[in-house]
Amino acid sequence: MNERTGLRRSPHYYLKIWLASTGIVAAIFLVPFVLFFVIFDVGNPALKRTIIIDALPCIAAALILAALAGHRAVWFLHRSTERVARAHDLAQVRERERDSAQQELIKRLKEERQLERQKVQFEAQLAEYEKFAALAQLALGAAHEINNPLLGILSHLELSLRDAKSEEERTEIEQCIEGTKRISQTIRGLLNYTRPDPLLLTRINLTRLVDDTFGFLAHQPLFRGIALEKKIERDLPELSADANQLSQILMNLLLNAAQASPDGGVITISAQKVKFADSVELIVSDTGSGIPADVLPHVFEPFYTTKRGKGTGLGLSITHAYVRSHGGDIKIDSLPKRGTNVRITLPLRQEGRVLEEPEEVIV
Repeated sequence: MNERTGLRRSPHYYLKIWLASTGIVAAIFLVPFVLFFVIFDVGNPALKRTIIIDALPCIAAALILAALAGHRAVWFLHRSTERVARAHDLAQVRERERDSAQQELIKRLKEERQLERQKVQFEAQLAEYEKFAALAQLALGAAHEINNPLLGILSHLELSLRDAKSEEERTEIEQCIEGTKRISQTIRGLLNYTRPDPLLLTRINLTRLVDDTFGFLAHQPLFRGIALEKKIERDLPELSADANQLSQILMNLLLNAAQASPDGGVITISAQKVKFADSVELIVSDTGSGIPADVLPHVFEPFYTTKRGKGTGLGLSITHAYVRSHGGDIKIDSLPKRGTNVRITLPLRQEGRVLEEPEEVIV
């Protein structure tokens, strides 16, 4: 507590109080004496002098008493002010302690909420890892138990297709062949998701890779009536990546975009270097139907699909796994009927990994 509170006063303040108190008490003693001379006209100078001389001790005593009374008043006022000031100081200390305790409580509550959120995230990651391990075991078993007999079934169906005598029989066999190939594709995708091959790193020119991917897909029936555009930053540096996996990432994203785009739709691939970071941002955007808000959190889950009878639900899961294997990140922004943007961030260099040096840049 300091003088800014207005409770503690300066010495000049107490001096004024003392003078005022002394004056009041002195006036109480001296006024009757003065009134005596005013009311009673004492004409005898000797008598007047005698009265004044005899009254001097009383006047002196009155002045001393007035000074003592003033000092006492000042002392009482000072003591009362100090008590009030100390009480105010104590109240402020208690208030600061209360505010500090409240801030500490709020801080701990925030920390507890943060820890709780981290716990939920860790539990979700643990559940994802457990699911990943279970899928890996399932995929390895399925590869041996299903794939080999499936090849035999497919070979038998193709031979039967050659010997088919009627159009109806031929159609049924073709449907069986298509279903068998779909099963084989699902198993192959599951294996790629659960046990991806080691990275074979090479220097990749994104511009050439996108051009080759467009050239391969442009003549596919799915891409008829859809415009493919490229917006890649000039002088974009080459990045170290697995060419096969990066090509598969682009294929999966372009196929998903084409399936969601109507005739006359536009699919755009853009790439640029991230400012103040040693990484590249790759964006695949379309003008298609978009992804509903309730579906968006599940798009990277294996076997999750909204394409009934058309997809395995592994395309984005494999893409997510490939991006993560490169130390990158993938995010999807989408609004129904307004299209989808898939943003992939990849490091330019794979730290601590061996780079295969080809004779030319692999695309």
